[in-house]
Parts: sequence; structure tokens; C-alpha cells
Amino acid sequence: CQCTRNPGPGSGSSLIPLFLCITSGEIVVNEVNFVRKCIGAEKSHDDLWGKLICTNFKVSFVTHEALAQPRFQVSNRLLGEHDIPLACVDQVVTVNDAKGKKKVLGSNQKLKFNPSELILYCKDFRIVRFSFDEAGPEGAKKVCLAIAHYSRPADPQLLFGFELIGTRYLEDGLNGARPAGGSQTPLFACSSDWDREIKRTGAAEWRVCSVNQGYGVSPSLPEFFVVPASLADQDLRQYAEAFSGQRLPVWCWNHPNGSALTRMAAITDPLQQKRLDQRICNAIIKSHPQRGDVHKADLDKNLPSIQQVNNSLVRLRHICVIDPFEETEEKWLSSVENSQWLDYVRTFLKHSCDVVYILEGLNASVILQEEEGRDLSCVVSSLVQIMVDPHFRSLSGFQSLVQKEWVMAGHRFLDRCNHLKKSDKEESPLFLLFLDCVWQLMNQYPSAFEFTETYLALLSDSMWVPVFSTFLFNGPKHHDFLEDKKITLGEGEELCLPPVWDWSQQLSITDQALFNNPIYVGKAAPYAHNGAVKSFRRTKTGWSSTLRGTPPALARNGLQGSQGTLPRRNSLAAQLKSDLFPVRDVPESPSERFARDWFSGPADPQGLLLPQLLPSHLALWRLYFLRWVPEAVIPRGGPVTAVHAVSQLAHEIETLQSQLRRYKGPTPGSTPRASPAGGPPGTPHAEPSRMFFKAGSLYEPSPPPEFLSSSFPFTPVGNLCRPNLRGTPISKLLNGAKTWLSTETLAGETA
Repeated sequence: CQCTRNPGPGSGSSLIPLFLCITSGEIVVNEVNFVRKCIGAEKSHDDLWGKLICTNFKVSFVTHEALAQPRFQVSNRLLGEHDIPLACVDQVVTVNDAKGKKKVLGSNQKLKFNPSELILYCKDFRIVRFSFDEAGPEGAKKVCLAIAHYSRPADPQLLFGFELIGTRYLEDGLNGARPAGGSQTPLFACSSDWDREIKRTGAAEWRVCSVNQGYGVSPSLPEFFVVPASLADQDLRQYAEAFSGQRLPVWCWNHPNGSALTRMAAITDPLQQKRLDQRICNAIIKSHPQRGDVHKADLDKNLPSIQQVNNSLVRLRHICVIDPFEETEEKWLSSVENSQWLDYVRTFLKHSCDVVYILEGLNASVILQEEEGRDLSCVVSSLVQIMVDPHFRSLSGFQSLVQKEWVMAGHRFLDRCNHLKKSDKEESPLFLLFLDCVWQLMNQYPSAFEFTETYLALLSDSMWVPVFSTFLFNGPKHHDFLEDKKITLGEGEELCLPPVWDWSQQLSITDQALFNNPIYVGKAAPYAHNGAVKSFRRTKTGWSSTLRGTPPALARNGLQGSQGTLPRRNSLAAQLKSDLFPVRDVPESPSERFARDWFSGPADPQGLLLPQLLPSHLALWRLYFLRWVPEAVIPRGGPVTAVHAVSQLAHEIETLQSQLRRYKGPTPGSTPRASPAGGPPGTPHAEPSRMFFKAGSLYEPSPPPEFLSSSFPFTPVGNLCRPNLRGTPISKLLNGAKTWLSTETLAGETA
């Protein structure tokens, strides 16, 4: 940390220390003192006074007075509570109240007036406002220009991550946090990772191909990828020129029945279209043990474009955090609906379900085809694997899925995140859309996922911390950046930016427990029987149907089933009376019939999962989209209160299991564990808990603490408030409304 001392905003007599945490390679560019960070819409005694600092990494606000740290405070090792990464800044707006002027600042622009306010619109839905009432006008102008300039780098090498290359991370990691070296997440940068995935999925007729070593065939494909065993390397080199970006067809995953999920870019040479299509399809058919058919899914025709997805998020951002809340509930809810964000979530989930039907129901392979094969196919391919393969619903499996289907598949993170602010046309929140789709599945099947929505939100936030190789590039090829920067590394060293999966760079082990779902049902859930800790699998007959919801045949018509099946939580359609919406005979497609048959039985959290897709079943992801809105916070409320109670119960179970193991002693042939305090091996000691919330004492669960809120572990304090009215639609939504739907949508739901 760098420590400076500055006087407070009143008299200059008292000196109060300011502390600014500096990361390796970070330098202070500009700063201004006596700045007021606005807490309310109007001037308030709760506003914070301090110093506004711009570095080459972040915008930092350091308070003049030490603030009481809440007990729950989750500390990010790279960012303070009031820090904003420059890559997260979307717009820099300066205001002069006296002259009534406002200007959106870009890089290398001039500011002709002295700003009285600075408003930062952030990509993670934060809006932060600073007032320069007491600050020097020239200092305020300089820091505003610095933020505008450094938040819009002209070249990838100006992103802060490249300041770390060849410096401290190679020795001690970021901020001295030594690289874990084993996030247990395969990076799929070597052939052995692909070999293990082939063996795990039983894809016997597929092989690892090294034809792209040195990126000689395609710069956006990994050096190693998987192709049908019947395709020779020389044929692949010949075919590559006919595909967009030389992106050859590649394997994604194999179903246990032998069906394969693959992706392919468009064939740009019309003269070779038919021949190559037939050659690729024949190779995939040969790779199927039953010689199953191949179905091609044209994603560009069936899914919204990347521009449509981006426009939808822009509209949703205005509704959630920019536009003032309206007096009538109908307008706010209709506005959320009209943003089309949830429509697009439903569309991608529905298309993924159709692909699942082909793989599982028809026992046929699928080719996901789009122009470049590195945008829409990333979303669909990942969702399909999550629905079918429970391995990808574990924490390590999910991280390997993102690494395999997004990073190594060449998704344009640099362009889609618009880190360089070059072209809004290239920007698109496809990865956030994917995470929202995953959250919808988690919301419907909460025990099927090892990780939590907090993990998903923090993963999304990490896109705007430009130090992780995961989200910094347009593909797996990084060597050109190193060559252009002309950095000389030591012998045996190479470009080594940390992947985001090394969470020790951001969070302590204690805080990483926030990732663990206390009700996760894994492959072998532990339980105690007659003093022995055993494992068991949940069977379909023993699994509660309450996680399933109403079968689609009934829910489609908004009716409550007569067989006593409990509706999915938050479902309003299942409560509507039959005379409101008469039953309509709607012809079923084969995939709908497949889904109906699946919904007729109980769900297995370690088996196939299909989402319910009625609008009333899809919810707004409140923790992500509303976490920074102070008016939307529910003190000691929200889903986290249930997580708090269940976590305490899980902690008690862990404690009892640990005591049972210590009571029984080590099993024959096992090596006794050494005591952490240096005692003899086998000394009883408490094992670390996976739970963030722990029970104070056995059988005495504590009530939700005061610091819990619906935004936990995020805090909206210091984010811009807007004029608020009691009984506004968002307050009604958060305090008991069952759905975000408008009545027009409910009336048309039977269609």
C-alpha cells in the first residue's frame, strides 16, 4: 500500500491518513482532494469525503475518515470497496451545474468548462457520482480527463495486464499472492487435456489433432483440438482454406450414446460447399458407434444476432439503474419485458433443448454452424453440455467448460467486452447472457449445481479486471502480443498472465467459500449410518418432484394439475383459474413431446436437466442486475437468508461427520493426518468447512445477521440513488410479487 496524509474537507488543522492499495505495475496518473462521493440523489450528510485517484489500472476513491468495516466485508485483493477498474468504465460524463452543461468525455478530448460533477457509468451496472464542490477546478478537470483517457486504451498493449508481463506475477503473483499453480482447471492448451476429455466422454472414434501447432492453419483455433479419427491431417490442411477464418470443424463433446456435438464455421467457397459438407458429415457418422445421422443447426438463422443481444442489455440497463422508477407497476414490468433480454434468454435455452433432443432423443450428432463459429455456438454448446453432463455442473467442471468452449474456441472477449472502446458494433454481452441462462437453470434446480449465483456474478465482474488471460484476448494465440511488446523473459519463462480460475489472486480461501452451494447433491453425497460415513446416490424414485414444477402440457395452458404436483417456485401461471385461459389444442413438435415425457417424471440432479421455458418460469436475475440499486436492497432479506440457514445446517453436518471420523480413528492402511499445530499424527483437529456461514454451536442456528441483504456480498453504498416513491413497481416486485410479467404476457401465455 502507498500511504499519504491529507487534511480533511473543513479546516486544514487536522491530518487524516489516506491509504491507497497499489498493485504491481500500477502507477498514479492523477488525483484531486476534497471530493464528495454522492450517496443520495441530493446532497446528504451521508456523503463521503476523500481523494479521487486515477491510476493506470483503476479509479480509486480513498475516504478522509476511516469507515467502520462490516463484519461480512469480502475483500478483493486487487480492488478496494470504492475502486472501479478502468476497463469497467463505460461512459465518463462531466457536468457543470452553474452553466447547465454536460459532456461525455472520450480519449484525448478537451474540456472547456470546469466540472462540478463527474458521473461514471459502469459496465457492471454501477453508476457512481462525484462532486467537486470543495475541490480545485484545475485538479478536478485533470482527473476527469485522465479517467476518460486511460479508460479508452488505443492498443491492447496499453491494457493493465501487460504491465504485469515479466514483472512480479512471474515471481510472486499479483500483490504478492503466489500463483496457486493448480486451480484444478485444465486449460486445454496441451494435447493431454484433450486426451483426458476424450476418455472421460468415451469418444473412442475421435483423436487429438496437432495440425495447428504454431497456429499455422488458423490463428483463432487452439493448437490442439479434436477431430474425427477418419480425417487425416493433410486433408484438414486442404479443407481449412474453404472455411471462414480457416476454422475447421471441431469436436465439443460426446453423449454417452455416441452422438457427438461439434461446431463449424461457414464454408466461404460455394464451389466446395456440397463436397465438404458431405465429407465432414461422413466423418462424423463414422465416429458414431451406431453410425447415427448428423443434423446441422444454423445458429445465424435461428438465434438473435450479437447486436440484438447488446441492444437488449442496453435497454435493460436503462430500466434497472438509469431511468427513474415509475409510479405504476405496469409500466416498469412491461419495460423489463420489452427490453427482450429474457426473451433472448428463453430463445437460447429453447434452442439448446432442441439440440439436447437430437443428441439424446434421436441418438444423432449435431453440427452447430455459424459464420465464424465463435459467438452464438459458444453459448449453445455450453448450455447443452450443462443440461446433459453433470460434470459441468460442478465448480471445476464448469470452469473447464468455459475454458474449453469459450477461451480455447476463440471467443472474441477483447472485442465483445469492447476493452478498447473501438467499435460498439462489435460489443456484445454473450458471456453474460450465458451466465444468465445458467442462473435460470440454477434457479429451477438449485441442488444440481455445486456453485452459487455469487460465483456467477463474480465471474462476470472479472471480465472487467484486465489482468486475466481468460478475458483479455480474441483467441488462444497470445504470442504476437509478446513479440510486439519486445519483452525479454528469463530462460524457460513465457508470457504468463494468470487465468481467472486462480481465484487466490482475488479472494482469500475464506471468501472463496461463498462459491459453495450448501444444498448441492453431487455424485456421492455423504451421510452417516450406524456411526459410519457412507455415500449414496439419489434415485429418481426417491427424488422430490417439487423441484420440477408443472408439466409443460398443463403449464402451457396456465392450469394447476390435478395429480398434486407442486408448482415451481415463483410460478404464477400455475395458480390461474381454468376459466381465464381455455385449453387449446396446440400441436406438439417432437422436441416438445420429448420434453413432456421428461417432465412427467421426477428430476435427477445428476442426470439430464431441462428448463421450464414459459415466461412465468424465467425470472430477472436480481443479484446481478439490481445489486447496485440502493432502493432495491432488502435488509436481512432475499435468497441469501435461506442460504444462511442452510449453510449453518450443512456446517453442523460437516462438524458431526468430522467428529465421527476422529472418533473412529484412521482406517486400516490409511496414513494418519498430521496435526496442524505440530502434534503427533492423528491428533483430533477441526477440518476446514466448505461453508461461508457457520453455526455458532450445534443445534442452535443463529438468525440472519444484520449485515445480510438481498445484495450480499455486494454493497450498493456509494452508488447513485434516484428519487424513489414508496410502492414503486420494483419495491412491489422485491417484496412479494411472484413474477416480472405484465398482464398482457400472462393473457397471451397460452399461445
